Amino acid sequence: MTTVDTTQPTVGSEHGRHHDHNPAAHESSRPIGFGRLQRKEDPRFIRGQGRYTDDIVLPGMLHGAILRAPVAHARIVSIDTSEALARPGVRAVLTGKDLEPLNLAWIPTLSYDVQSVLVTDKVRFQGQEVAFVIADDRYAARDALESIVVDYDILPPLVDARHALDPDAPVIRDDLEGRTDNHITDWECGDKAATDAVFARADVVVKQEVVYPRVHPAPMETCGAIADFNPVSGDLTLYETSQAPHAHRTVIAMVAGLPEHKIHIISPDIGGGFGNKVGIYPGYVLAIVGSIVTGKPVKWMEDRSENLMSTSFARDYIMQGEIAATRDGRLLGLRADVLADHGAFNGTAQPTKYPAGFFNLFPGSYTWDAVYGKVTSVYTNKAPGGVAYACSFRVTEASYFVERMIDRLAIELDMDPAELRLKNFIRPEQFPYDNLAGFEYDSGQYELTMKHAMDLVGYADLRREQADKRARGELMGIGISFFTEGVGAGPRKHMDILGLGMADGAELRIHPTGKAVVRLSVQSQGQAHETTFAQIVAEEIGIPPEDIEVVHGDTDRTPFGLGTYGSRSTPVSGAAVAMVTRKVRDKARLIAAAMLETRPEDLEWEKGRWFVAGDPTAGKTIQEIALAAHGTMQLPEGVDGNLDAEVTYDPPNLTYPYGAYFCVTDIDKGTGKVTVRRFVAVDDCGTRINPMVIEGQVHGGLTDGVGMALMEIIEFDSDGNCLGGSFMDYLIPTAMEVPDWETGFTVTPSPHHPIGAKGIGESATVGSPAAIVNSVIDALRPLGVTAIDMPCTPARVWDAMQGTPRPPI
Repeated sequence: MTTVDTTQPTVGSEHGRHHDHNPAAHESSRPIGFGRLQRKEDPRFIRGQGRYTDDIVLPGMLHGAILRAPVAHARIVSIDTSEALARPGVRAVLTGKDLEPLNLAWIPTLSYDVQSVLVTDKVRFQGQEVAFVIADDRYAARDALESIVVDYDILPPLVDARHALDPDAPVIRDDLEGRTDNHITDWECGDKAATDAVFARADVVVKQEVVYPRVHPAPMETCGAIADFNPVSGDLTLYETSQAPHAHRTVIAMVAGLPEHKIHIISPDIGGGFGNKVGIYPGYVLAIVGSIVTGKPVKWMEDRSENLMSTSFARDYIMQGEIAATRDGRLLGLRADVLADHGAFNGTAQPTKYPAGFFNLFPGSYTWDAVYGKVTSVYTNKAPGGVAYACSFRVTEASYFVERMIDRLAIELDMDPAELRLKNFIRPEQFPYDNLAGFEYDSGQYELTMKHAMDLVGYADLRREQADKRARGELMGIGISFFTEGVGAGPRKHMDILGLGMADGAELRIHPTGKAVVRLSVQSQGQAHETTFAQIVAEEIGIPPEDIEVVHGDTDRTPFGLGTYGSRSTPVSGAAVAMVTRKVRDKARLIAAAMLETRPEDLEWEKGRWFVAGDPTAGKTIQEIALAAHGTMQLPEGVDGNLDAEVTYDPPNLTYPYGAYFCVTDIDKGTGKVTVRRFVAVDDCGTRINPMVIEGQVHGGLTDGVGMALMEIIEFDSDGNCLGGSFMDYLIPTAMEVPDWETGFTVTPSPHHPIGAKGIGESATVGSPAAIVNSVIDALRPLGVTAIDMPCTPARVWDAMQGTPRPPI
């Protein structure tokens, strides 16, 4: 731990294991709310008492299974379900024709498109939903799928987004009136004319295609739902794997035509989300329809292949980049021209006014004279989606793009990539900073964070080691990534999904005995909400975390909000919890004043109690105040009984966490195998709440980065067959493929967040892929390699070493 001047943000280090803060260090570094507190969730999880959707069994429950299309593009000639209906245990078989009279054959996506629930006209991607079998048990339902006979009229598939806008490309969405091509949206930001002028006067211009291939969140738990419709009361209870229960309830009310107050959504424990469980999948709707049709609860759960083939993917961005600079390395201009593959339906879950997500962050952490970016999205015969896998609405694509471009420029200039970054960072005095693409960064100490990471990794020594190894013919690479992330969507005046503003609610109630319950509108998928939100309350009002229950995932028991994705939890709901706790604390002040027979303005606060200024012995604890609030004491005028409050928090801006990452790789010259030997990650997430939870988030995200950089890809053949439909084909990293992570931190609080927190959930996934790929390219530099695309598998690396790199997908 380094003690620094109090005018600077605090620097700390953890080096793979935690070291407690030096109490002499600047106060801003102190984790709030009891700091390194063990997760309150863990006792039930480690004892096998977690309750997931598939654990739920309701009386009389039936099971559903989906017949999925084996081809990518085909017209449905006929569907014969008679044999399946005759099988033992089968209760019903639904097709698109059955849903049409109910107006449920198509449902809205979160980007104002429509998606078929069951195919009515033609199949548009392999794995699309064709029919739904409902049976007494899961096995009977699955077995009956084989008895459904479908006659397909095969059509030519479109799997390469580069050809989506060709004049002779097959039109995928001919269900849309007047549709004659596969174009979805165009988006641009920055100043094109100014950027063109900058490029005209630049000493150096570098061009590079940067491909971020399609990958998948692959959460441990697949998606599923249990629908229980009561035909007498008209009530629908839906247990589902949802990252946004309240948003789902509103959309389902719109889709099914049910009164929203009659819909009760419960999201129990969720085994990972990463954006995969934001949208509403056809399976959810089919479970509801199945329950209405049969009068019984209906459960639908995916298997692994269904999850990989049909649920929301991530990335699939083809980015053409140009960077302009002076000969001495001053950055001048940046261009990005992006082709985004959205699959067969535009099912991206992102704010309405941001069709390219937050790609506005493509200028990164650097000062430019001008920037210009544009993104064109297209339909292809692939599963829909696009915004998933811990990316904060395309932030990881933006970060990967600029960090690859910066390294490409460093190669062109023959300049150390760390020096190039340090030369061009946004300076502390420039914050709040307009990044020229439409976003205003809140705060940052980039150079401090970068130099701290360089110290931790021993950068100068690494370069000397690399020189020695190169002299012996060994391939060692050092990769750098510095990212600025925008999280916490978002200010409701700018951001909505389907017209729903992206604010979040929080409710806090303190019981007469001083125990508390805080209710959230965000849903945990492993981020330790039950711990960190209790710690925020504890910090603000002084009740121990063990005496604070955190409730989430139940629309009947929690306030309305837009859910958990894009690292919204701490920046938005964390702020809401801080604000509602302060509201309760202010109410407690009025009650304490009456108890102490003094004026509220004569009281001062210390954690857990109000006391009379100048007389610390005359005070009342929050527990004493809570009992009085529910008792017989005459309360002040205008103060009702109880000690509770609720708020809705509308953030004034995004928050902007950032970090500096260094990766060291070794490449086997005989096989092309890449080994990540060291990885140092220094993050600045503003005010820190629980360092242990932060480390867990960072370690997980870094592992994600290794997967994407070295092995993960959802590929398709020319017929549209998904080549990543199982864990035999879609590889994910294990403990064998990752190093012992070395982590550090700086603390630069957000100036507009109530507790200064910026968020950390997706930072490591945003920053790590570029560091790894840059390290691979750096290792291959002696062989003349200046670019390689993810994933850097041994075969791809070997081809690059032979001078025949595989073309980008």
